[in-house]
Amino acid sequence: MMKQKSFLLLGALGLLALIVFAPSCKPEPQPPDVKGDLEDIPYDPQPYELQIPQGFPPMDIPADNPMTVEGIELGRFLFYDSLLSLDYTVSCASCHLQAGGFTDNKAVSDGVMGLQGTRSAMAVMNLGFVTAGLFWDGRAATLEDQALQPVENPVEMANTWEVVEERLRQHPDYPAMFRKAFGISDSKEITRDLVVKAIAQFERTMITANSKFDRKFLYNDPTVEFTDSEYRGFEMFFDFPGSALPDAQCFHCHNAPLFGNNDFFNNGIEEVTTLNDFPDPGRGAITGKTFDNGKFRAPTLRNLVFTAPYMHDGRFETLEEVIDQYSDHVHFADNLDE
Repeated sequence: MMKQKSFLLLGALGLLALIVFAPSCKPEPQPPDVKGDLEDIPYDPQPYELQIPQGFPPMDIPADNPMTVEGIELGRFLFYDSLLSLDYTVSCASCHLQAGGFTDNKAVSDGVMGLQGTRSAMAVMNLGFVTAGLFWDGRAATLEDQALQPVENPVEMANTWEVVEERLRQHPDYPAMFRKAFGISDSKEITRDLVVKAIAQFERTMITANSKFDRKFLYNDPTVEFTDSEYRGFEMFFDFPGSALPDAQCFHCHNAPLFGNNDFFNNGIEEVTTLNDFPDPGRGAITGKTFDNGKFRAPTLRNLVFTAPYMHDGRFETLEEVIDQYSDHVHFADNLDE
C-alpha cells in the first residue's frame, strides 16, 4: 500500500514538474517590433558633387560626412535658425550675413541678451579649404568641430546641446529632414553630431571664386582688364621681381588663390614689452607656447570690401587704415612675422 502511495505521489510530483517547468521549454519571448516614428519617410540621399574652382586646392571631405543634397539643405536651414540659441535670438547667420561677405560688419560679434564677444566674426567663405585650424586662434580642427562650439559659448548662443537636441526632436519639420539627410529611424536619434555634420556640409558649399582677379588670372578671360591703379596694387601685393614699386609683402600671409593662409602670425598691431603682454594671446592660448602669443590666423582677403571692420578685434574701419598700419606703425616683438 505504501509503495502504491509513493508511486502515486511521485507521479503527481512529476505531473507538477511538467506543469511548472513546461513553459521554460518555450522560446524566450521577443520584444515587439517597435517601428521608429520616421521609418515611413523615404531615405534616398542624393550625392552632391562639389565644384572646385580652377586653380584651387582639393577640399578634404570627411569620410563619415559625405556631401548630399539633403544634408546641405538641412545644414542651410540650421545655419539660419535661431532655435540653436538660448533665447531664440541668435543664429549662425546673425554673425555671418551674406550681405556682409558672411561677416556681421561689427568690431566684435553680438550674442544672446546683448552679450558681446571679444573678437570679430570671421568670414566663412572658402573655409572648406582650410587645413590647419579654424577660428582666429585655430582651436577647431574641422568644420564639424567649428560648428559645435558657438552653441555652448556663453557670449554667443549660451545654450546647451541637450536643449537644442530636444527642440529639434519636437520640431514639426526637422525630424523628417534629419531622416532624409542621415537615415535616422526615430526622432530620438537627432544628436549634436548630426547637427554639426549638416552645418559643415552647407558651409563647404560656400565657395567664392569669381573676382576680377580670378577671371583674369585663373580663367584667362581676355575681356578682363585691370586699371593702371589695379596693376600697381597687383605688383606691390605680389612683389614682382624688377618692379620699381615698393614691396608691400601682402602675399607672404595672403596667398593666392585663397588669399588667406593656413598659418598664424603676429602682424605687429600690438605694442608690447614682452610676449606675455598681449591683451589677447590668440594662438598662444591654444598651443600653450609663449612664442605663439599675439598670433592669429591670416584671414581671406576675398570680398574684403564687404567685410569691414578689419583685424581680429575689428580695430580698423577702412582698408586705408590697414595699409597705413602696415606702412608706418608696425610694432616690433620677438615673434613678429615679416
